Amino acid sequence: MDKQSRIPLYRQLVEEVIKKIENNAYYEGYKLPSERKFCETYDLSRITVRQAMQDLEREGYIYKYHGKGTFVAPKTYNQNLVNLYSFTEEMKKLGKVPTVKVLSFERFPIDERLASKIQLDAGEEVYQIVRLRIADGEPLMYETTHLPAKLFPNLTGKQLSEKPMYNIFRNHYNINVTRAIEKFSATITRDHEAKHLETYTQNPAMLIKRFAYHRDTLIEYTISVARGEKFDYTVELN
Repeated sequence: MDKQSRIPLYRQLVEEVIKKIENNAYYEGYKLPSERKFCETYDLSRITVRQAMQDLEREGYIYKYHGKGTFVAPKTYNQNLVNLYSFTEEMKKLGKVPTVKVLSFERFPIDERLASKIQLDAGEEVYQIVRLRIADGEPLMYETTHLPAKLFPNLTGKQLSEKPMYNIFRNHYNINVTRAIEKFSATITRDHEAKHLETYTQNPAMLIKRFAYHRDTLIEYTISVARGEKFDYTVELN
């Protein structure tokens, strides 16, 4: 570290760590040295090292597991929210091979609480589909979807495991998603989600609620749990 430089010491350490990550000296999943070790190696105070680690975490280069240490973060998948998108198409654009695993497929009468969310009457039938979204063999999102059964008669889990859902809507039912509303919040992974996402229970994650419409009709309500270290989202404001 150049203590005569006008660049703050913590930023010099940030740049040093980023350089090591870019040169693959610190590779994805690599456990970083402790704060004490950084202090000793670079002759820095604990406050300076901690500030650098906080900046690196905020910028998405590292992440912390409580009680386990600090690790180099994997590259994230950036999702631009200006336009309607599909997971399948976005992963293909990134050169990834997208797949989907249907974990469960059920049809049942909806309860009053859920009916109010998706503009149906209590007792109407819905499909509940739980899927795992995967790219290059790596699980990224755990999704629970509800669809009005009356709009998609004869829908099967096999179809959903073989074709993108929106393609099925369009090609089999002449229904397109014309607009969607998504709501984002922070969450943590629950036991069953962590198991399928191959991560830790109570790991930070992103909760995404999607309400998709065909004109004025709500056709899809999906709750997705996305691995927090794998995704970041861009919103363009006009």
